[in-house]
Amino acid sequence: MAQNREFGIGELSQRTAVNIETIRYYERVGLLPSPPRTQGGHRLYSSAHRKRLVFIRRSRELGFTLDEIRNLLGLVEGSYACGDVQEAALAHLKHIRLKIADLRRMERTLADTAARCEGGTAADCPIIDVLSRAPG
Repeated sequence: MAQNREFGIGELSQRTAVNIETIRYYERVGLLPSPPRTQGGHRLYSSAHRKRLVFIRRSRELGFTLDEIRNLLGLVEGSYACGDVQEAALAHLKHIRLKIADLRRMERTLADTAARCEGGTAADCPIIDVLSRAPG
């Protein structure tokens, strides 16, 4: 692939495994710079767009929010220190660990509740009882 070659949105989508509508969305919210257009109005993306879109996709796969990605891109575009990126990554890791703890709590509650359920045609259901109960 030539470094300065330009390509359309369909090819960008294929090269990055990002849906066309998602690419357009990232442009609208300012994560991906709008590319130049042909006289016919077609977008012409560069290898820099491809590289940035891969960065965004990988960040999303790791669970970063759009605001967190915007922050990371700001670090990349400015003069950043690796420590700044590490700080952002560790903050995200802390958030992930909290989510995992919440998911484990939910798993235990649901497993315990489902284990008390006898199934069948009984009118009383412990699962419905737990779901209907106010927390606290």
